[in-house]
Amino acid sequence: MAEGVRLKNKESIIDSFIAQSKINPISKPVAHISLDFSVQDKGRLTNSVMLMIAAEYMKKMGYNNTQFIIARHNDTDHPHIHLVINRIDNDGKRISDKNEKLRSTKICMELTKKYGLYIAKGKENVKEHRLKEPDKTKYEIYHALQSAVARSTDWAELIRELKKTDISTQFKYKSGTSEVQGVKFAKNDYEFSGSKIDRQFSFSKIDYQLNHNTRTQDVQIRQEQSNNQNHASVLEMASSVLGSFLDFQLSGAEYDSEEVEFQRQKRLKKKQKRGFKL
Repeated sequence: MAEGVRLKNKESIIDSFIAQSKINPISKPVAHISLDFSVQDKGRLTNSVMLMIAAEYMKKMGYNNTQFIIARHNDTDHPHIHLVINRIDNDGKRISDKNEKLRSTKICMELTKKYGLYIAKGKENVKEHRLKEPDKTKYEIYHALQSAVARSTDWAELIRELKKTDISTQFKYKSGTSEVQGVKFAKNDYEFSGSKIDRQFSFSKIDYQLNHNTRTQDVQIRQEQSNNQNHASVLEMASSVLGSFLDFQLSGAEYDSEEVEFQRQKRLKKKQKRGFKL
């Protein structure tokens, strides 16, 4: 999504940023921020949820009165969005970047806790290059489970994903029944129960997450089917412009008269705007 820019094409987006930045020229008029989330939360982070988090982040950072583009990328396992923001706001004032990294870190942690997102701790901080067997294999299984559980919707799919990294799966059944009581994972001749790898990988917790992923996927499919195709095209176009825009030399660029008029009309209406629009 975007605010305060024309989404006709890449050139019009760039022209919109240029016109506003020239109101009050500074050396670095554009902020590029990437908000990265844990793969553990992949199933929960729909486009609408990520936009809501991005909106709150920008407001807390003081970026709620300026041009911006928000684009989600799917080129890695962990969900992430890119924000391209004009540091010259809609009133022509410079948005301070003082202590920006410190403030951003603090705000990200606040939002992570507020929305109940995954916080890396414990095993993520271990110096794995120093580990010896069987702990080395245990951590390999741990990371494989993190990724595979997050993107699987049933046990059959999870087992197939784990096999790709040479991890086998074995269930423990209640005596004389077909009721599953536990699960074990094996690799390199080492075997561990799921809960021994990490408490989040006990049979019951994995089963819950897989069911949750299925429900979330169903909701996403219904949402995506109802989305307007034009909106999807605009989002894709905004995403593709990021690379070219970040390398663009604002100081030496030109913009057209149509863009000047667009910006003039926007400033006339700015007093009527209230709040943050998604």
